Formats: sequence, structure tokens, C-alpha cells
Amino acid sequence: MLLRRALVTCRRGVPAGKGLRVPPAGALTDAVLRAGRPRGLWSGIRHCGARWPGGWHGGENGGWTPAGEEMDEDEDDLEDLLAPTAIPLLGAQRIFIVHPDVKWGAKKQRSTTADLQMAEAVALVQSVPNWTVVEKLIMSTKTPDSKLIFGKGNFQLLTETIKRVRPLTAVFVNVERLSSSGEKELEEAWGVKVFDRYSMVLSIFRYNARTREAKLQIALAELPLLRSKLKNEMAHMDQQGGGSRYVMGSGETVKEIQQRLLKEKELKINKALEKLRSKRKLLRTQRSRREFPIISVMGYTNSGKTTLIKALTGDANLQPRDQLFATLDVTVHGGLLPCRMPVIYVDTIGFLSQLPHNLIASFSATLEDVVYSDVLIHVRDISHPEADNQKKSVLAVLQNLNVPQKLLETMIEARLR
Repeated sequence: MLLRRALVTCRRGVPAGKGLRVPPAGALTDAVLRAGRPRGLWSGIRHCGARWPGGWHGGENGGWTPAGEEMDEDEDDLEDLLAPTAIPLLGAQRIFIVHPDVKWGAKKQRSTTADLQMAEAVALVQSVPNWTVVEKLIMSTKTPDSKLIFGKGNFQLLTETIKRVRPLTAVFVNVERLSSSGEKELEEAWGVKVFDRYSMVLSIFRYNARTREAKLQIALAELPLLRSKLKNEMAHMDQQGGGSRYVMGSGETVKEIQQRLLKEKELKINKALEKLRSKRKLLRTQRSRREFPIISVMGYTNSGKTTLIKALTGDANLQPRDQLFATLDVTVHGGLLPCRMPVIYVDTIGFLSQLPHNLIASFSATLEDVVYSDVLIHVRDISHPEADNQKKSVLAVLQNLNVPQKLLETMIEARLR
């Protein structure tokens, strides 16, 4: 309410609290966007009764260091947690994209088209430098839930097409998640690495992760993949008569040892992330005591969130990039409203459609900053052909995060072209 009154005051030039009627969200958006670039970034200014925020240093990330960088976790133990569990593809990659087009049934996408879904798949691949799309194919399927996605005839045709494309380093099947056994069979059939949307987004996250917090959350998101692969490998060992054998002197089978190690790793990651949550909570408390309104800027990935924050703060250190998931760590930036009230803008990780709940849940430590905001700004690229579907995806994620209804009802929508 403090921030909304300040926006009204700035726009009308009258004292706050004098019986003003709060305008609709669209008018507030207009007020924010018309503010343009502030003349200074809190330079010698103490307006609206606010005090200086603790930890402000005027450097990168708008003068704040991302929460969690100073961790008292044992360094060796932490490095083990952050070590990649799968060998990442290095260097230039040549990728074939396959989009399964479901013609009917519950899996059919009725609010979009196969061409638009393929365009987003291409953008995902191109988000990693030196990864290029060498071929793409939309193929119809009646069996999207089967292990190999396609029927026998189409799968054979697809396999022949893929094998004619050389050199080729990977195939990206544009589905939410492949089963571990299905992924293995596809890799054996095609002779290259196979990605689904889950593993492709994780690869982008690994490339863009800069802080320990982001790397810990990626490690947590990898655990469901590891458990799925372990289950598949143990089933194969059981067929060979080795999965249930006890390891000498341990009293545990190979499967039990692997499951225990994964569980221990999960507990350690969650413990480290809980410390980060505590530090975030402390930072939020400090900001609250100083009465700085928190404005979280969120939206679909690559919709222009960082661009908007740069325009509102005048922060020259911000360098928006035209790629998906360019922002992986939450950063905070000091800015001024037109009435010179200091506020804090929070730049959040972007959202994406068709992402498994596990991947979103792994980044809850980052996304929870949205829940504790004073105001949300939903940035939308209305020039995008999928703008309406992107909005639905963002709102669905916010509801899953249990964002207070009051925040959702007062959310400002900033439409960029």
C-alpha cells in the first residue's frame, strides 16, 4: 500500500494519505514506465522517511551481493555437492530437434501450434554458445506416453532420418520428460546423446550458473534424474544376477548403497539451501526494518525483465541478453520512484512452460523472494506470438508457489514490445 500510494503521489503531485483513490493496475504500470531513468541511484538522497539499506556498496548486481555467497559450509564437502553428476557436453554441439505432434487426446496442445513449440525448442538450444540446430523435424504421434514416443513406422523413419545427418552430437526430443529406460533405448538406436526439456534446461542452467546457490539448486534438480537412472541400471543388473548382491563387509546391496548415497547428498544440499533461506530471511528482515518497498520483477524467460529494471534504475552494470534463462540468480537493484522514494527491484529467474514440478521446486529457495514482495511486476513481451500462453504459464507457477492472493490481485502488468 505504501508503494501504491507513492506511485499515485508521484503521478499527481499531491501529498500521500489525503483521501487518494488507488488507481487500477494498468494506470500504475503506466506511472512506473513513464518514470523513465532516475537522475541518480540513491545518490545522497533520503526521501520518504527511508534510511540507507545495509550492505549497499554501489557495485555489481545493483550494489548487493547475491544471498548465500558467504557460506560457512565445509569447502571440500561443498565442492563435492557442486560437482556435476553427469558429464556435460563440451564445445560446439550439432543438435537435431524432434517435436512430437500429438494429433488428439489429453496430451494434445490446443492453445498453441507445433511450429511455435518448435520455435521455442530452437531458442532453448541456441541459448548455449556454440550449440547449433542442424536439423529439425515435427513428427506426428498417437502414442506420446510410450517409451519410444512414436509408433513403429514413424520411429523407423525418424531413425533413418537422424542417421543421415552427420556430423551430429545430440538429439533433443521436445517433451517434458523421457523415462530413463526410454532415453537409453533412444540413445542406443540413434548413437548420440538424447535430451528432453528437463535435461536441456538443466544444461542451460549449468552454463549460466554463477553463484553457489544456483549450483546447489541445479544439483538438487539433478537428483530425480539420477534416481531414475539408478532404477534402470539396477533393473539391468538384476537381470544379470548382480543387483541384489551384498558388497563385502557392508551388509548392503549395491542398490542400497547407491540409494543411501543419493539420500545423503540430498540431505546435504537441502541443509546448505536451508542456510541460504535463513540468510535471505535475514536480508528481508533488514530491508523491512528500513522500510524499503520490495518490487519483484518476474515473467516468462527472455520477456525483458532485466531490460525494464535497467530502464527504471539507470544501472549501467546491467547488461540484458537476448537469450533464455540469462538470469539464473536473483539479483537486487536500488532505484527511485518519481517522488524520489528509494525502492528495491528484485530480478528473478524466468519461467518456462512444460517444466516438471521437481525442477521448479528445486529453485524454490530463489523464487520465494517473490512471495515476500510488496508489489509484483509481471513483464510480458506482447509482440511474441505465444504471449497469452506465456502469461498462463507464469500465473500457474505463481499459484504453485503459494503467492498470496492479495499480491496476485494487485500485480502490475508491464507490456513490452
